[in-house]
Amino acid sequence: MLIKRKDFLQVGSLATASLLMPRFLKAFERPAMVPPGNKAVVIIQLSGGNDGLNTVIPVRNDIYYKSRPRLGITAEKALSLTDEAGLHPALTSVKQLFDTGSAAIMNNVGYPNPDRSHFRSMDIWQSAANSNEYLNTGWIGRWLDAQCKGCDHPTQAVELDDLLSLALKGSKNNGVAFRDPAKLAANTGSRFYRDLVAAHQPAEQPVDYLYKTLGNTLSSAQYIHEQSKRFRSQHQYPSTRLGKDLKTIAGLIFSDINTKVYYVSLGSFDTHVNQEQQQQRLFLELNAALKSFTGELEANNRFGDVLITTFSEFGRRVAQNASGGTDHGTANNMFFLSGGLKKKGLLNALPNLEDLDQGDLKHTIDFKDVYATILNKWLQADDTAILGAKHRYLDFI
Repeated sequence: MLIKRKDFLQVGSLATASLLMPRFLKAFERPAMVPPGNKAVVIIQLSGGNDGLNTVIPVRNDIYYKSRPRLGITAEKALSLTDEAGLHPALTSVKQLFDTGSAAIMNNVGYPNPDRSHFRSMDIWQSAANSNEYLNTGWIGRWLDAQCKGCDHPTQAVELDDLLSLALKGSKNNGVAFRDPAKLAANTGSRFYRDLVAAHQPAEQPVDYLYKTLGNTLSSAQYIHEQSKRFRSQHQYPSTRLGKDLKTIAGLIFSDINTKVYYVSLGSFDTHVNQEQQQQRLFLELNAALKSFTGELEANNRFGDVLITTFSEFGRRVAQNASGGTDHGTANNMFFLSGGLKKKGLLNALPNLEDLDQGDLKHTIDFKDVYATILNKWLQADDTAILGAKHRYLDFI
């Protein structure tokens, strides 16, 4: 059976990350029980630039209401966090976690010389690059590379999506992206793919890499599917995309696949127009999915081992625009949800609306400090090697 390179590259499904799994997934062929206290991180990307000021609301700040005469959320509607701050009214499950000590909020997170392009700023967040440098690997991908040094059975990262984000791409190892473990197994079960691998002859390096990753996929996909069936959720999850994704993640957390990083996205939060309705709809989806997910983690005594964090590539400008929305801004807030937090509540001051940079918020926390903290304190990794520089550790975990 002779298959030309052109024919191989024309197999469209092979271009998706759901099939291009790295070699370390071969480790799945032999089960390894998850040890007690095995830590996991669930990253929720709020794509499009979520408006942080209408997420954590400065309910006593007159500048906020003067800047947003139509969009400002009143103290009466906001879910009270402190005397000075309220939460978007759709985020009732986050409010409950806040009240029980399982939520922390970091304000004013960003980076120097911010970029207001969706694509560029997202690349900066996902790669952990400085605003003047371009990296082709992500911070989680480099963590995977570091984990694989000298080990036959490295840990792994999963993205619930059809394509793999830059964040999970390393120089030697990548995370794996898929929507459904059962569909992953079905899509790779075809004899065509096995014949394709068997017929391969050494060729150009990129082609060899594609064949190698395909071969590893074929040997690992069924095992991932079988392990994902080991736990059957007793909780009712919403039928939304995020609800289904978090249900899949819960099943993997409770199986004996030693996954440490899960990555999901929700969007779009690019609310130039009709922000009130769009943000409300997305937050209702986020709220319902988080309620089921955290409830199941708590019911199974795993919430202390799981850290859920949210981020967006930038916030929005302080002033509303003429279309009932807000335009691209800079600094933003991040949420941390876990039963294992060391510091809870509002971790730092609300944005200073009297000290703006041409109408935008100034960051006071570098997002790479957050990454360094998660890598070092939660994943027990060498954050300096992964991030390429020494960053300060924060005290929320």
